[in-house]
Amino acid sequence: MFSPIKSTKVYEQVIHQIQSMIANGDLKSGDKLPSERQLAEELGVSRTSVREALRALQIIGLIEVRQGDGNFIKESFDTCLFEPLSVMFMLHQSKPQEIVDLRRIIEVETATLAAKRITDEEIEELRGIIQELTILSEAEDEKNSVKVDKEFHYKIARASKNMILLNILNVISALMDSFIEDARGMILVNQKNKSILIKQHQKIFYAIEKRDPKEAAEAMGVHMDLIIEGYLNHV
Repeated sequence: MFSPIKSTKVYEQVIHQIQSMIANGDLKSGDKLPSERQLAEELGVSRTSVREALRALQIIGLIEVRQGDGNFIKESFDTCLFEPLSVMFMLHQSKPQEIVDLRRIIEVETATLAAKRITDEEIEELRGIIQELTILSEAEDEKNSVKVDKEFHYKIARASKNMILLNILNVISALMDSFIEDARGMILVNQKNKSILIKQHQKIFYAIEKRDPKEAAEAMGVHMDLIIEGYLNHV
């Protein structure tokens, strides 16, 4: 299963072997790794090197430690890139335009894919979200409208069935959550935009319900243009 290691940077070689085994399918999400002792024996390295490798893999989010149960390949990677990406934004002092550009790319593509891949059950779930969003808007319940608005966009992302896009969206969830809330507030300074937002969400839903990728992309693009314009005009 594992091959003995002969290298000066032993812990890096341990990491490489585990990553390779994931890549070729020998290790899968949720699999339990051998104990430190077993890994050290199979790899022909010290337990210290194994421990260093496991600690590094845990930090980057590839494995998780379950107290009293051992080390496991993570089943969900929604947040494993959050820290490095957040640091990148801070180090590069990313501008609001860069964040909205990223959001537009992700949202339009997920809408396109969702229209192709959404299930009947997911359509009904999305329909329920639209109905709830409409009711909340009429009741002028902006706090809960923001929450449901987020749910609408994340539901579409999940319906795209593209785990990379979904994980990227989840990675920047803190930025996106803050952005969605701020953007709605800025846009709704103009009251007429309230009905426009609802109609745009409905058009996105109808296009996805019809399973029309082109129309879904166009509807999402129009929606994102409104959000981006409203956001950038107030930053």
